[in-house]
Amino acid sequence: MKIEGLKKLLEEKKCFKLICGAGNENLEEVEKLVALYSKAGCHFFDLSANENVLKAAQNGLDLSVPKNEQSGYYFCVSVGIQGEPHLNKAKINEINCNECKKCLKICPQGALNTPLYDKLKIQEEKCIGCLRCLKVCDFDAIEIYQKNRPINEILDFLLTAQNSQLKCLELHASGEDEEDVNQGWQYLNKNFDGMLSVCIDRSKLGNEAVLKRIKNLIKDRKPYSTIIQADGAPMSGGDDNFKTTLQAVAMAEIIQKENLPVYILLSGGTNSKTTELAKLCEISAHGVSIGSYARKIVKKYIEREDFLQNEAVFNEALKIAKNLIESSVGLKN
Repeated sequence: MKIEGLKKLLEEKKCFKLICGAGNENLEEVEKLVALYSKAGCHFFDLSANENVLKAAQNGLDLSVPKNEQSGYYFCVSVGIQGEPHLNKAKINEINCNECKKCLKICPQGALNTPLYDKLKIQEEKCIGCLRCLKVCDFDAIEIYQKNRPINEILDFLLTAQNSQLKCLELHASGEDEEDVNQGWQYLNKNFDGMLSVCIDRSKLGNEAVLKRIKNLIKDRKPYSTIIQADGAPMSGGDDNFKTTLQAVAMAEIIQKENLPVYILLSGGTNSKTTELAKLCEISAHGVSIGSYARKIVKKYIEREDFLQNEAVFNEALKIAKNLIESSVGLKN
């Protein structure tokens, strides 16, 4: 699988990666996000490990980019080990729930805002596991579970799909089970010849443990065939300020100091301030991955049923998406 184009995008150090969400299986949203951000200038998209999500992303790309021009656009599918926060899903314990609706109001994905049920219910396909509902619930009514598929099953469907945009697989590797991480990575390394990415944060690992894990994972990889997604504070990028993105920059600094033969993407709490702060801190990452904030700023447009048909609405959202990309890749002062 040729990855020269993706490598070139990273080597230019102007890579913008849109994170649709490792747990986001909302097909309509994914299609709209890819259609919008590919039109705005994004060439790299992070997707949930789901056959239909991959198809929805391709549909979105087809809406904005002619087939003969799609060779410069890339999909990355996220996989994970047990215990990874990106694999979390929430559900409501109806016995404990008193319908206060705090969870409905705080959910960034609108996973509870549905008229289909008499009682509050979380739609699994929309939940990204951010745990905000858990934190605001005063009645112990939110239960967390993990939705995960064996990595070999995921890889089987990806290889069968033969999607020409699929150039990267990302292992979420912040869990504490070292053996589980190694087994998953070895399987990907052996069976996938594209770019591999490691999404890692310090929620369960200290600085030394993070670096030790990264070095162990890349020791048998060719130089610059691996991306390290330096995840500061996963799924925390709703606000647009320096404080929110501080941990992403700090995480990237830890990795940069080691001078490893990898590409570094800032992630986790990233927003329009990330690149600016990284420059102030002399962090020379290869790009930025933005999820929560990128989705939030266009949410009111994406939610419209006529989003893809209403040119005026689409173009208004397009301006917002373009501004974010330009500020993130250093094209805008």
